[in-house]
Amino acid sequence: MSLRINDTIPDLTVETDLGTISLHDFVGDSWAILFSHPKDFTPVCTTEFGAVAQLADEWAKRGTKVLGVSVDGAEDHKKWKGDIEKVGGSKAGFPIVADTDLTLSKAFDMLPAEAYLPDGRTPADSATVRSVFIIGPDKQLKLSMTYPMTVGRNFAEVLRALDGLQTSTGNGVATPANWNVGDDVIIPASVSDEDATAKFGEFTTVLPYLRTARLPG
Repeated sequence: MSLRINDTIPDLTVETDLGTISLHDFVGDSWAILFSHPKDFTPVCTTEFGAVAQLADEWAKRGTKVLGVSVDGAEDHKKWKGDIEKVGGSKAGFPIVADTDLTLSKAFDMLPAEAYLPDGRTPADSATVRSVFIIGPDKQLKLSMTYPMTVGRNFAEVLRALDGLQTSTGNGVATPANWNVGDDVIIPASVSDEDATAKFGEFTTVLPYLRTARLPG
């Protein structure tokens, strides 16, 4: 079974470099982002986790917890964090799941059920474990992205997507292409003009099915 948008994530108990956690307990009443990586001590992934560490204050502002995932063991994660902090210039205070048996990777549909890690494996054996999952306080999957081995993730986009999710969820609106905080939002088609006026005041009708407005201050 693949994990789809609005599915409840599995409540796995996993080992991390910071101890044992339950995924549902970890999320709690917060938003959470799960960043997965195919192997420790790999170049692109090290720069990415460095970027995640640099954004600690931004995650905190958004009430969002960060959880890393890699298919190596917890002791390797502890050693790898030294490299991550050297590259990112910031403390990597988030836990990293030691998914050595691929339980989480398979549960989140990053690897097929029959996948295994061969002796002498390379990152190519777990290449699709290179995804981003944004999870809401309701423990449901809100967004997922998967990248190839050669392209580093854009964390400005991850933050933008998180802002869009929190804005749309909290205000009953949608966000247009390239939206950023402070830009006009889209009024859902299910909202009447009368109700839109009551909620937003003025709004712009771009097309019969596309109305935009600024969120009330």
